[in-house]
Amino acid sequence: MTRPLRLAVVGLGAISPFYLAAARRLPGWELTAVCDARAEALERVPGPVARFRDHRALLYRARPDALVVSVPNDVHLPLCRDALAAGVPVCVEKPLALTAAEGRVLVDLARRADVPLMTAFHRRYNAAVRTLARRTAGREIVSVRVRYLERIEEHLGGEDWYLDPARCGGGCVADNGPNAMDLVRLLLGDLAVTGCAIRRDGHGVDRQAVIGLRGGAATASVELDWSYPGERKDLEVELAGGEVLRADMLAGHSGFKASLWHEYEAVLTEFAALVRGRVPAGPGAHGGLAALELVEAAYRCARPASGTIARPAAEAIARPAAQPSAAEVDR
Repeated sequence: MTRPLRLAVVGLGAISPFYLAAARRLPGWELTAVCDARAEALERVPGPVARFRDHRALLYRARPDALVVSVPNDVHLPLCRDALAAGVPVCVEKPLALTAAEGRVLVDLARRADVPLMTAFHRRYNAAVRTLARRTAGREIVSVRVRYLERIEEHLGGEDWYLDPARCGGGCVADNGPNAMDLVRLLLGDLAVTGCAIRRDGHGVDRQAVIGLRGGAATASVELDWSYPGERKDLEVELAGGEVLRADMLAGHSGFKASLWHEYEAVLTEFAALVRGRVPAGPGAHGGLAALELVEAAYRCARPASGTIARPAAEAIARPAAQPSAAEVDR
């Protein structure tokens, strides 16, 4: 019988409970160590696990078989780099790093060391998304629309770094954009950014954005909002012939963030297979760099908008032949 893999989790913020619960539920994992700079966060973790304030001490004393990195975006690079250099496989929360240049450093290191590196795009593991992906497989897709809307203050979990552009990477485009654009990549493959409009607040945080994309002959729009009253996460696909398929990522999951429990179980299930060498690293594993490149392309082609980004702007940006005018963006 194969023994469970020893898992360590670094970063005990808002997302860590989903990893911790999944590791305890899945027979392929044994949660053996956690790490956080905050003593009070370590004390909240139940059970007989080793606790560390420094990730380097964890790596060399706990010697885990694999590491989950769930820390603020600006420290993904040093943490992942140290783990990969120690030969420890890494599953890192999206985004892979703060910039594409940092992402390339990690991908190159993982390849040279032959150590698995996986970016956790948890929404591609959503049950409704997986069903839609199966239904569209092999069929001609005309367009894709992803909406990723929430009020970010309700999702912080006490972690204000999300609202610091230097630590987050920008705002909704940097943090939610990778998850949303990965859903388009799941359906269309390689993508190019065709347009982008962003609305920022007075602190430079992007609060709303619409990103236009093209994948092959299909177009796509990604709508992001950190000021939405409530939460909406859905996916719409138009097929050749006019059929429209939809996936509501929150449907059937009662309670705040309830859909994340099954998504992170699936993330750790794939990570275990990757660590054991049972599956090759695919788009879900090494898509982290591609997502960073798309985020940077969106920022390059965007210009700030002073008003709310409305649906007409989304439709204009999704058409690659036309960039949004000031009237379209500010309407």
